[in-house]
Amino acid sequence: MGMTIAQKILARASGNQEVRTGEYVIADIDLVMANDSGLKNIIPILNEAGVKKLWDPARIVAVFDHYSPPATVEQAELHRKIRDSLKSFGVNNIYDVGVGIEHQVLVEKGWVVPGDLIVAGDSHTTTHGALGAAATGIGSSEVAYVLAAGKLWFRVPETIKFILSGTLPPMITSKDVILYIAGKYSTSVAQYMAIEFTGLVAKEMSLESRLTMSNMSVEIGAKFAFFKPDEKVDEYIAERTTKQYKPVHADKDAVYKAEHEIDVSNLPPQVALPYEVDNVKPVSELTGTRIHQALLGSCTNGRIEDLRIAAEIMKGRKVHQDTRFLVIPASSEVYNQAISEGLIEVFIKAGGMICPPGCGACFGSHMGLLADGENCIASINRNFKGRMGSPDSRVFLASPATVAASAIEGKIADPRNYQE
Repeated sequence: MGMTIAQKILARASGNQEVRTGEYVIADIDLVMANDSGLKNIIPILNEAGVKKLWDPARIVAVFDHYSPPATVEQAELHRKIRDSLKSFGVNNIYDVGVGIEHQVLVEKGWVVPGDLIVAGDSHTTTHGALGAAATGIGSSEVAYVLAAGKLWFRVPETIKFILSGTLPPMITSKDVILYIAGKYSTSVAQYMAIEFTGLVAKEMSLESRLTMSNMSVEIGAKFAFFKPDEKVDEYIAERTTKQYKPVHADKDAVYKAEHEIDVSNLPPQVALPYEVDNVKPVSELTGTRIHQALLGSCTNGRIEDLRIAAEIMKGRKVHQDTRFLVIPASSEVYNQAISEGLIEVFIKAGGMICPPGCGACFGSHMGLLADGENCIASINRNFKGRMGSPDSRVFLASPATVAASAIEGKIADPRNYQE
């Protein structure tokens, strides 16, 4: 019997010829990442356990992105303590304030290659399955254990296959596809399962579009979320690392828990209503809903492709006078490219505010919080109660195109009306 991508990677990492779903294995980790928010808890765990030496500092990456830049003295002090601790442990792969959001940075800096087993102290680590890596988020105590031992236990997950067919219509993006999947199949459809996205649409998607879907797959329960590593992945990686890798593909006779085919040809823009990611409706049912703030960015949709489609809509237009429009590039690399392409100028002329790369607005720490009764439409990945500020505020999830159109109109709007 054949194996899925998840089975093959876990088999290799655990030193087995094959593994079966439901088995428990101890696997060697190829890479571990931690952010400033997680390290706040991880470092005390290491200290309390008396850990003096980490497993392999060369395979440990730290990113300062959640409190970036620090909004309080407490956050600044936390950063200072983390820097000191990382240096004492011999960790040199540190991306400090302003470099970018961890999941974008990890890809840009060449840390992710197909076939690797990657863990990080952030739930959206599934992002890296877009490059064919088995990547998943874990808790602070587990990160501490991996930092010390380089291993972790896994239950081999079953796999669901989503076959994406048809052709994406203009102004419809991979964000609309993953929101549609969440709305149709629920946030628990892939609970502790791996996902494989296949089909012609998946193959034709840009790497950036794939990253969006893998990023949000944890919102439907996924442990891992894979796209087939192909020439697009190879070309991207070749520009960023010389690390050798062996792409992993599912066997033809691999067994899947379920297979769902989705024809995206007539898919309209999708919007997730508060307070659940699977509370999804087509934009037509929400058109006219008042918007106080629109947020373009995050580790889900803050890449250059996302900024381009938003700028296409924004060019020559103005943000509604009663709406705030925030743009948060996913990294300094994306920011610089957006400047070079004139996208940042478009947003500024439209009345937008450009914020430094970071997670603050997305998880309600700082830089764009919401007041009581305010509505925000955002290209982020979660819309839970109080996610971006007041518990009495509301967050609607949508694609960068829908966010841009809504910012212009001051209400939820259909981006297809701006198609040229």
